[in-house]
Amino acid sequence: MQLSRLRPRSIRARMTAATVVGFGVILLIGVVTLCLTVPGWVHDQLVNRAAQASRHLTLLVDDQPVRGPIPPQHGVSLLQVVDARGRVVAAGAALEGRPPLTTVRPDGGDPRVQTRVCGTGGDGCLIVVGTANRTTPYGPVIAYAAVGESILMNVPLLAAVLSLVSAVLTALLGWATWIGVGRVLAPVERIRSGLEQISATELSDRMPVPDTGDEVAGLAITVNDTLARLEDAVDRHRRFVSDASHELRTPLTAMMVRLEGRSEGEDCELIMGEVLGDAQRLSAIVQDLLLMARLDAGVRAPYELLDLGKLVADEVGRRPSRLPFTTSIEPGLMVRGNRLRLDRLLTNLLSNADRYGENAVHVTVARDGPDAVVEVADDGPGIPADQREAVFRRFTRLDTARSRDIGGTGLGLPIARDIATAHGGTLQVADSRDRGARLVLRLPLR
Repeated sequence: MQLSRLRPRSIRARMTAATVVGFGVILLIGVVTLCLTVPGWVHDQLVNRAAQASRHLTLLVDDQPVRGPIPPQHGVSLLQVVDARGRVVAAGAALEGRPPLTTVRPDGGDPRVQTRVCGTGGDGCLIVVGTANRTTPYGPVIAYAAVGESILMNVPLLAAVLSLVSAVLTALLGWATWIGVGRVLAPVERIRSGLEQISATELSDRMPVPDTGDEVAGLAITVNDTLARLEDAVDRHRRFVSDASHELRTPLTAMMVRLEGRSEGEDCELIMGEVLGDAQRLSAIVQDLLLMARLDAGVRAPYELLDLGKLVADEVGRRPSRLPFTTSIEPGLMVRGNRLRLDRLLTNLLSNADRYGENAVHVTVARDGPDAVVEVADDGPGIPADQREAVFRRFTRLDTARSRDIGGTGLGLPIARDIATAHGGTLQVADSRDRGARLVLRLPLR
């Protein structure tokens, strides 16, 4: 079996496994640390208790003999006083009548002795501490105090208990992580399954948004916004394909009708001239469609520093026009852009004004704060306020323009706005100062 098949693939499984492993390692380190330190610490505490009781017992028998059982000293009840001949001369109630706890005596100059005794005074082992006292009514004696060993000093038992507790805690944590992560990811799974049902032909469905206000809710909102934008893009693509098909079909149909309906006596040059006009219109539509495809794809053309006023003056002087053009140009307005695309933008604006104007067209280039502004104003029928955004939609023509628009493709202003947007600018229809239409182009100065 491959190793990749053994790895948990879901986030829920990976989170649970990582939590269990991490917590297990921490507990393992804790168990080892406790097993190495706790028994020694407990042993030292018991020795100190027995030593204190033993020292206090030597003071108790220093002046006079003890009458009756020795009372507990510092919480220690296993007490004995043994004289130099090994006889028990005094003892606590728990050790009355019992032989000495141990025969170990202090050696050398140290008055204290410590030993371990098993099977005396109880079922377990005892820690015995003795302190010598040479000036008592009994003569030289040794005061013994004993405490039972704690279960915490049993390293194997302590390790087993701690391991069992750690295993239970790890299992509980793993179960809690599995349930918790599952609940957190449940909305994500609903979003995934919902997206799985969405197809390119039906994008109107939306994902449920949980009322938690957390990152998952934000994900659902973002997914719904993305679906809305995708649905709008698909709808616009469908409309564009439909409109493009219609616009391309019109000149093609006209060409076929003229060619198929030609009679023998008809002037071939006249027919070829009409067909050539339709072919030119068809070529213009195809060129506009290719340019729009490049703009939609975000293909960036090389930019350079350009004098906007000179571009406008050159375009006005170069192109043939139906109406006279007047200009008012402020020099020295430099912008960064692609010369060919800006020429196309200006050509579309000037052609639109020349096509719909009545008597004249006026072009203004001036500075307005951080922007260079180009205004193209004609004295034609104008654009109604409620149609000012519609003219920038592809293949859109106003009813007042259809009768006059002989050679337009319906893509001039949409292309112009896309070029302006790609250059960081805007293109809008503004209120006319007198009559007609006024298109305003803004580009950032450099």
